[in-house]
Amino acid sequence: MDTIRDQDGDPTSATAVDAERQARWEEQERAAASASRDIADVPAVEVITTAAVHLMSAAAVKVGLADDPETQTDLDEARKLINALAGLITAGAPEISDMHARSLRDGLRSVQLAFREASVIPDPIGKGPGEKWTGPVT
Repeated sequence: MDTIRDQDGDPTSATAVDAERQARWEEQERAAASASRDIADVPAVEVITTAAVHLMSAAAVKVGLADDPETQTDLDEARKLINALAGLITAGAPEISDMHARSLRDGLRSVQLAFREASVIPDPIGKGPGEKWTGPVT
């Protein structure tokens, strides 16, 4: 039988180490399974709002509203994210209730205005990112 040393330097068998490793792995699997939710159990309103919040957060970083605007600002990327966010909010609003849609629209407007402020060459009113779906933002 092979012997190896544990963390304290005491001899132990390879079989015991393998059994311990297997037990830790099984415990981690159980913890992960209990912590995650099956997507079938998640309400549509939660999926839509979560996706919108992720898009909004990424757009905010890209327009320079993060910790390190000098290295994180990318208006081309921000434009894409804001357009996707505006489309999602506009299409999803009737499905998620006015209560949820209102706060998402407020956040969208904030990143649209931040984009306008960050742009060296501003878009014409009504032609900025997302304004195709939201109308002019001033």
